[in-house]
Order: sequence, then structure tokens, then C-alpha cells
Amino acid sequence: MRLNSYITFNGNCEDAMNFYKDIFDGEFTTYMRFHEAPGDAFPVPDFAKDLVMHCTLEFSDCTLMASDTLNGDELKVGTNISLSINAAENEAASIYNSLLEGGQSLMPFEDAFWGGKFGIIRDKFGIQWMVSSEHKPA
Repeated sequence: MRLNSYITFNGNCEDAMNFYKDIFDGEFTTYMRFHEAPGDAFPVPDFAKDLVMHCTLEFSDCTLMASDTLNGDELKVGTNISLSINAAENEAASIYNSLLEGGQSLMPFEDAFWGGKFGIIRDKFGIQWMVSSEHKPA
């Protein structure tokens, strides 16, 4: 199991993550833009097609993940950080359901187009969690 920080930006994810990459002498191990998602995954407005859907920056023994939001008017800088946990599917489902007690599901824990399962919760303490199952390519 692994726990990482996840930052959401309002259109400036690319600039921010390149800034952090330079500071920490890191390497992008994943970098996807919204237009790279399958057409039926979710609707992407024209303004967002070139924004960052997901990126992972690795440096030292650290992982920092980030994306741009499609709902900029809802983003509050300072509270735009989530905890992202990745575990085996049964454990991830259990974690999702446990965090959901007294909280709110922002995205149900279900199959993700990139493989595995994924869901988002705001727990009863107001902390946002991204829960992923490990993806085991065939």
C-alpha cells in the first residue's frame, strides 16, 4: 500500500509541476492530458483538452501527483490537496467503504479506464481521499 499527496490546480498544473520538477530534480513517470482520455470516459470541455488530466513526479523516495480541475470555480487554493492511496483491489474497496462512513462519495469506487478501480471521497473530517486499486495489466 502506498500513500501520496495529490494537488489539484486551476489550469496551471503544467507550470507548477515543471517548477517542482526543477527544484527537486525529479522525473515525470506519468503525464496525460484530458484529450488523451477515451472519448466515452467523461465529457471534456474544449477549454480543457490540453490541460493536465494526471501527472506523477518522482524524486528521491517521494511521489507528487497532480492534475488540473474541470471546475475551476469550485477550487479553493489551500484546500486543493488530496491524499491518494493505492492498494490491492479488496483492500482498496474496504478502505473506500470505511472512509465513506459519515462522509460523502464524490466519485464511486468503480472500474477506471486506465485499469483497476478508482473513487474519491470526502471523509467525515473534510479530508478528500482518492482510492485506487493496483492496476495489473494483462
